[in-house]
This record gives sequence, structure tokens and C-alpha cells, in this order.
Amino acid sequence: MENLTQVKAQLNRLVVGREKEIDFMLIALIQGGHVLLESVPGSGKTWMAKAFAGSFAGQFQRIQFTPDVLPSDVTGIRFFNPKTQEFELRAGPVQTNLLLADEINRATPRTQSSLLESMEEKQATIDGDTLQLPNPFIVIATQNPVESQQGTFPLPAAQLDRFLFRLEIGYPTYEEELSIIRNFRDNVSHKKEILPVASVKDVQQWHLDAGQVAVHEDIETYILSLVRATREHPSIELGLSSRAALALVHAAQGKAFLEGRDFVTPDDVKYILEPVAVHRLLLTAEGMLVQESAAILQEIVNSLSSPVEAF
Repeated sequence: MENLTQVKAQLNRLVVGREKEIDFMLIALIQGGHVLLESVPGSGKTWMAKAFAGSFAGQFQRIQFTPDVLPSDVTGIRFFNPKTQEFELRAGPVQTNLLLADEINRATPRTQSSLLESMEEKQATIDGDTLQLPNPFIVIATQNPVESQQGTFPLPAAQLDRFLFRLEIGYPTYEEELSIIRNFRDNVSHKKEILPVASVKDVQQWHLDAGQVAVHEDIETYILSLVRATREHPSIELGLSSRAALALVHAAQGKAFLEGRDFVTPDDVKYILEPVAVHRLLLTAEGMLVQESAAILQEIVNSLSSPVEAF
């Protein structure tokens, strides 16, 4: 836990005004989940991902997605070596601990889908050969919502469901932006401050410890009530799946572990609900006109009683 505290402190120093987002990214790392960062250009998504990756002594790879990137550029290829006169297997960038998929919505659906197996099953298949990915393996993907109609390909629901969190990064406050322009004028010195604080073994141990965080039966009932309420809401066409229910459990365990507790509270569930659920909901045509997914989730939370008496 000491190393985890040091990682969090370093990231909060390097990335100004993103304490909550850093917490979610740490939870994803602890639980082996994936994160989708969404914001306008120039808001620091890539820098946050690189600072995050640099805080761990693990492998890091980055893919800059464009429409001409092929699936083999992601997973790897089998190529003919003229020296040995044999076909050899060359693993792609997915063979890493942390993969930054930059501007993922610029890739074609075929290339986007090449990540599905890696994200869900932590493996990659190349010409019939299946390679296990390192442990841990997480994807941090970025996309710019303002360019949704300019040569981009929106992620399908099946792929969005693979992301543990979707984080929408807004503009910083005046004080935060003033701190940014004062502290980051030198483009070199702040990059040298990124130091590997935790090892891969640390992350693996965090995952094991977080799995031991107790989830009371009342919490399980509360999570299922939230999930089923999304399926019955008149403004929601596609509610939360069973994978989403499990994601809520894992994320809540990660939140409790991050705070040094060995049990999950209802507040943990409420804290992680929106970034876990908002990208997994599909609203009806009428619902899109009058409400946003986040507002509907809050309405559902307010309509259900929280099991506070058990805590």
C-alpha cells in the first residue's frame, strides 16, 4: 500500500487537477480493467496516460491509430525470414503491460475489433497461434468526441462494454490552468520527473489483495437492483449487462482497497457507478431528446434505497 500511495502522489503532482480520474485509472490497474479517456484535443489525455505508465516498472507500448493501421499492426504477424527460410512469429504492441491506444476511433472497425480478444481474454491469436499477454495487461484508449463525423469510426457497443471506465475529461479550473502554464513551460524537465515507483509484482499483489475485499450480500443486492433498474427504465433501450454488474463489483472493491478498507460500502458503489455504466447504456430515441445517461443513472440511484443500515 505504501507504493500505491507514492504512485498516487506522483501522479497528482504530474497531472494537475485530475485527482478523481487518477483514482479511477489506479482502480482499473488494480483490477485489470481498461479505461477510455474522452475529451477535446489538448486536454492532456496522452500525457496523463504516459505519466501513469511511467510510474510503473512495466512494459509500455503506444499505438497512434489512423485509418490505415491494420489488425496485424496491433496483434502481430507471421513473416517469412529469408535468412532462415522459415516463417517466424513477431508479436505486436499488445504484448505489453500497458497499451496506449491513442485516438482509437480513427481506426477502422476491423482494426478496432482486433483488440477485443486481447481486452477480454488477455490473449492474442496470430495465424492460429494464441499468445498469452503479460500480467497485468490494461488498455488506456483515447478519443476526441468533437471529431465524431470527420473520418472516425465510433466504437460499437460490444467494444465499449470491454472498458471498465469511460472518463470524460473537462476543462481545468482557472487556478489549475494557471498552475499548468507556470509549471509546465519547460517541455523537458517535467518529463524527467516520471519515475517508476511500483513494480509489476506490486501491481499483481494489489490485484490479489483487492480480490479479498469483502462484498456484503446487501451490497450485491444493491448492485443488482441498480443493474435491473436500467433495464426497466422507459428511456433506456439497452440496459446494463451481467458483465457490467461484475464490473461494478470489481470497481467498488478497487475503490475500497484504494482507501485502505477491506469491505465495500454503498458509497463506493455510487462513486464508481457513472464511469462504469454511462458508456454501456443505449437510450431510446425519445430518451436522447430529453435526458442524458448520467442524469438517468442519478435518477435511478435516487429511486433506490441504499443499504446504509448494514454499515
